Amino acid sequence: MKKWLFIFASFIVLVGCSDSFNVSFSDNESINPGIDDAFNSTYKSMDSQPVLLKSANIYDGLGGEFINYDLLLSDGKIIEINKSIDSNNALIIDASDKWITPGIIDIHSHMGVYSAPGVSTSSDGNEATSPVTAEVWAEHSLWTQDPQFALALKGGVTAFHVLPGSANLFGGRGATFKNISKNTIQDMKFPGAPHSLKMACGENPKRVYGNRRQAPSTRMGNMAGYRSAWIDAVEYTDGMNEDNIDRRPKRDLAMDTLMGVLNDEILIQNHCYRAEEMAMMIELSREFNYKITAFHHAVEAYKIADLLADEGICAAMWADWWGFKHEAYDMVQANIAIIDQARNGTGCAIVHSDDAVGIQHLNQEAAKAMAAGNRAGFDISKAHAMRWITSNPAKAAGILNKTGSIEIDKDADVVLWTGNPFSVYSRAEKVFIDGALVFDMHNPKIQPITDFDLGIIQPQNNRVE
Repeated sequence: MKKWLFIFASFIVLVGCSDSFNVSFSDNESINPGIDDAFNSTYKSMDSQPVLLKSANIYDGLGGEFINYDLLLSDGKIIEINKSIDSNNALIIDASDKWITPGIIDIHSHMGVYSAPGVSTSSDGNEATSPVTAEVWAEHSLWTQDPQFALALKGGVTAFHVLPGSANLFGGRGATFKNISKNTIQDMKFPGAPHSLKMACGENPKRVYGNRRQAPSTRMGNMAGYRSAWIDAVEYTDGMNEDNIDRRPKRDLAMDTLMGVLNDEILIQNHCYRAEEMAMMIELSREFNYKITAFHHAVEAYKIADLLADEGICAAMWADWWGFKHEAYDMVQANIAIIDQARNGTGCAIVHSDDAVGIQHLNQEAAKAMAAGNRAGFDISKAHAMRWITSNPAKAAGILNKTGSIEIDKDADVVLWTGNPFSVYSRAEKVFIDGALVFDMHNPKIQPITDFDLGIIQPQNNRVE
């Protein structure tokens, strides 16, 4: 896991799937295998009025670019995209020479479980007590007042997926959240979004447990640990399907999670750097008949780009962060572009953060990855690259049917930028979540209010001249 750089702040209040993954949930459907109506989302969108953004340039998050178009938001949804829209009851915003995109989505975040300030008492991302902790859920550690949420919102992030850390072979469940300040975790959870299961291969688990002189201490120990757990999960799943209730096994929280994966209800998000290990994890998934949704960090993904495209597996990557440990050495700057362009452009590339600061400028990270790809000889447009931080992470989180692109009837999670979002000079001017204006850089009343921001408070002018 990336080394954290924390900003000391305290958040008071905010004013104001892809078919290949075979996961789809309604708002009211339980996403927790073996649990009825426990820990489900209670999120409710904020009240909003109809909004008409006039004369904007739009990247729709699917590769489309629309110049000088209008966008109508109402009742929390995207209603119309057209050259000229008339609406008598809407708040009209002049977006001339500005750009609109879907809200940015980060598929790999630890906000809330490694909250700011970075003190040991709030370090709740790794249950590093056993190599298999599939029973824990990241959301049960999440601190709803983490000031990092507000900073991400200022960078245009409207949704994010929170994962446990990578100390264990099976780290536990991850969950997706709307970037809205609420007092309870359930009030932030993205309605209907499936859970994930965090798995980790490579150096991290073998280092954590090898140092304690217990298994795993090698990569072959990692593989044996996965296989043993999946053998137990298959047996547990078969037992839970017994018609005779008396023959069913005693309920087990870890096995509930693994059973959810085997039943195509929970998505695998797999921390993995090296190409041959990703290929090995694919073999493991074939042995036990489950699906890997995405490899995270995936520094060597470019070596097996066609394999990932063939398997329908996304790769969530950094634009230019590598070399900090042995398994992260063999990186190329065109990594993201190579994944994107594999098999005639059918690959699924994602730019992720794994960092509380990086999440604040994912648009710039995507710009760097696009530039590196074009230098390598690919022809990648800005409209196409926008997919890497919008629709593709939505796909990997299992929420593409609701957000991640500007399409009629999708959630009105959109960002109005001061200029082209791929420019370092552009900022998120207004951020809408479900059509409600939750951030406005020009209106202090619609901005996160923070305490303890170092160097921001203006001192009184008591200087003697």
